[in-house]
Amino acid sequence: MVRTAAKTAIALGSNIGNSLAILTGALETLAQTSGITIQAQSRWYRTKAIGPTQPDYLNGCAILSVQISPQALLAQLLIIEQKFGRVRQEHWGPRTLDLDLLLYDDLILQQPNLQIPHPRMAERAFVLVPLAEIAPDWIDPISQKLIPDLLLEINTNDVHLL
Repeated sequence: MVRTAAKTAIALGSNIGNSLAILTGALETLAQTSGITIQAQSRWYRTKAIGPTQPDYLNGCAILSVQISPQALLAQLLIIEQKFGRVRQEHWGPRTLDLDLLLYDDLILQQPNLQIPHPRMAERAFVLVPLAEIAPDWIDPISQKLIPDLLLEINTNDVHLL
């Protein structure tokens, strides 16, 4: 158990089923999870899918205050994905729910099952647009750039407010 609360950022996405209800339910489940408090939530965005042909996604981000380790948080995110019917079949394929751990304070972590910051975060408009909305002062620990400054470096044409 982490002694003091850590500030973390997660990304949420869905493109199968009632995505808005799934994403809202995932946030409600997180809010009821011991050791996790939701501090902020972005608006929802409709975004083009990356990978095989599939429906558009609904994406958003949330800032959490957690009193659990990064590995324990990842485990909780995976449990919540399963609760909402996530099946891992096709890489970058469609999914009912995708929860990604993006940032954990200013930690840089490289483990086989977990990399913090998320390794492709700075390349993904569907992550940075909602993250910049709720974390404008957060500095990416690798690039040492503010999240909104990372956003200036990528194309955001396929990210639309719901």
